[in-house]
Amino acid sequence: MRKGILIATILFTVELFVAQMVQAQGSLYVSNLGQTPTGSASIGSDAWIAQRFIAGTYPGGYSLNSVQLLMDAGSGSPSGFNVSIYSSLSGGSYNNLGNLVGSDPSAGGLFTYATSGIMLSPWTAYYVVVTAATPVAQGAYVWSAAHAFTDGGDAWTIDNLYFSSADGSSWTAHQRSAVYQLAFYATAVPEPTTLALAWLGLACLSVWQRRQRK
Repeated sequence: MRKGILIATILFTVELFVAQMVQAQGSLYVSNLGQTPTGSASIGSDAWIAQRFIAGTYPGGYSLNSVQLLMDAGSGSPSGFNVSIYSSLSGGSYNNLGNLVGSDPSAGGLFTYATSGIMLSPWTAYYVVVTAATPVAQGAYVWSAAHAFTDGGDAWTIDNLYFSSADGSSWTAHQRSAVYQLAFYATAVPEPTTLALAWLGLACLSVWQRRQRK
């Protein structure tokens, strides 16, 4: 009887950790990349854009893996493209949670920007903020836009609300006129009870291995 329980616990642990390893690469939660583009916006040091999104309802929250942006070909000689995640657009620090890493999108196309594990709380609004080091007059990056907001898995939402700014400190809200095209890959964070079960399974596995060796 004890042996059967031990085997079941080990199998559960293996399944749990396989699932976590798969999730560690990030799951696609919401995307509007398949929508027909209806416009675009120029991005520069004097033309910031912040697209709002809402994280899903998983109780443990999410670790953001990457964001994909659909970009049109730029103009002039832009440089210093930057993608960040903000939790707020008001207050002294504007709550920049971190910068993402990716390649220069001036040629246009689909670009992936990775994070080092920015944590997102469930059912909370955040912003993908894009800017550049050069002003639009010198050269602009161009972010493709569609018309409709999008719902995804776990109730993730790309909202129909975005903000623009000339300097990253004073923001103007815009609704329904454009929804910038992007996709989110994230990993659901296990709740403490799930982690406890995993550690229990590992402990049982260790005991079983020692008994097998004896």
